[in-house]
Amino acid sequence: MTLISFLAFTVLVAAISYYYTSQDTNKTSDDYFLGGRSLTAGVIAGSLLLTNLSTEQLIGLNGSAFTEGILVMAWETLAAIAMVVTALFLLPRYLKGGLTTVPQFLESRYDTMTKTIASALFLSGYVVVLLPIVLYSGALAFVSMFDIPEQLGISHTAALWLCVWGIGIIGSIYAVFGGLKAVAISDSINAIGLLIGGLMIPVLGLLHIGDGSIATGLDNLYQFDPSKFNAIGDSSASVPFATIFTGMMLVQLFYWGTNQAIIQRALAARDLKEGQKGLLLAAGVKILGPLILVLPGMIAFYLFKGELTTQDQAYPELVKAVLPAPMVGFFAAVIFGAIMSSFNSALNSSVTLFGLDIYKEHINKDASDEIVIKYGKRFGIVLALLAMFIAPFIANAPAGLFGYLQEVNGCYSIPILTIIVVGYLTKRIPAIAAKIAIVLGAVLYSISQFILKPFVFGEENYPHFLHVMAILFVMNIIIMLIIGQLKPRSSDFELKYSNEVDITPFKYVKQVSLVILIIVISSYVYFS
Repeated sequence: MTLISFLAFTVLVAAISYYYTSQDTNKTSDDYFLGGRSLTAGVIAGSLLLTNLSTEQLIGLNGSAFTEGILVMAWETLAAIAMVVTALFLLPRYLKGGLTTVPQFLESRYDTMTKTIASALFLSGYVVVLLPIVLYSGALAFVSMFDIPEQLGISHTAALWLCVWGIGIIGSIYAVFGGLKAVAISDSINAIGLLIGGLMIPVLGLLHIGDGSIATGLDNLYQFDPSKFNAIGDSSASVPFATIFTGMMLVQLFYWGTNQAIIQRALAARDLKEGQKGLLLAAGVKILGPLILVLPGMIAFYLFKGELTTQDQAYPELVKAVLPAPMVGFFAAVIFGAIMSSFNSALNSSVTLFGLDIYKEHINKDASDEIVIKYGKRFGIVLALLAMFIAPFIANAPAGLFGYLQEVNGCYSIPILTIIVVGYLTKRIPAIAAKIAIVLGAVLYSISQFILKPFVFGEENYPHFLHVMAILFVMNIIIMLIIGQLKPRSSDFELKYSNEVDITPFKYVKQVSLVILIIVISSYVYFS
């Protein structure tokens, strides 16, 4: 029964995706990389949410909540503010410029080499960090939740390799051969399943600890440890309250506003109106994120009395404890869809970056769209294989996958965000300033977190990595402004309208944005 329900939902998603994309030729760059610029608000929102939501969050963030409680909700609720900023400020400029990749803006604003450096940083981050962690955390979820070693009679290590390669191969088929539209449609369907399955776990968990009553379950949870319901973290927390006003918002702005794997969905919008509605719809759902990504970890803390080998066992063990046997197959399919979404989305974006920003720019300038897509697919296959080989070795990574992922991502997130923000807000900063800032930012952050912190000052005596990000962000901006004063561009930069899509904004974009901001602030006031 478990296997049948798993296969049924998985095949259903694949069949619907194939039905809606079987007539797509994917012969032009816009067709393959941006789904023909045809995505509507619902598809954009679903794809954004499922690209973001995967097992590194289900396991990692719930693991953090198991240890620290509701304060880790900052990673979810503050994302809504970043999406509002993207909808109001960044997306109109992206669509006006007719961008396919974020680094393309860097080429028009600065120069080709700046674009290439940014694309290379994105790709290195994806292949070394993001793709392997998504595969590893997904495989770990399957191995832990569904007793794969026992079911198949193999070792834990063999089961891990099997799951990594299974997820990687199927995800690669979607991403490399189907293009963005296939990824986005499968994401939208899986998003529905994930919302149902994801909300089912905390509901069943509360019923379990409340003897059949959700209200009693919540009361028991609060009475057991009221400190777990305080959203204001102290200096020793993984998210100190002060970091919300420094590096936290920078990380969120990078992820939702400039990260190619995410923003590519909004760039594929039919028009600005649909893109903004998609972002705001996703922001509204994201406010509910703690119900799926924080509350289960807190329930697991109550249920297991804090006694697990590692915090990242919290979510898998809770699922095993409260999920009825007939639902195991459906939930496995939902988890599988979430894993695949994050993996194939990052892989599809990698193919886009390589094909347009590296292959066509530096290897074959005269390549047709078909040739660019052909070699982009080949690169995607190589990248997927590398990620599948690297993923199983992450078993030795530090405890707390989510925090580890966020810290390592700083190597490229803050430098890229810096030059994009300065690029849009100024008109005379030259290309040399951007190149210095992006290289210096990556190098200094790496030295700070991976040399000075562990080997010179020690973990206890060093600033939080989110504060370090903010310091380097401000420092890089100052450096760019100084260079701009000493050696400005010869003429003002002007963003030209490409006429690719209609950029008439959503009529109620400001009103809806205000409502979202009020809800986010109110949630912090309530839990403080």
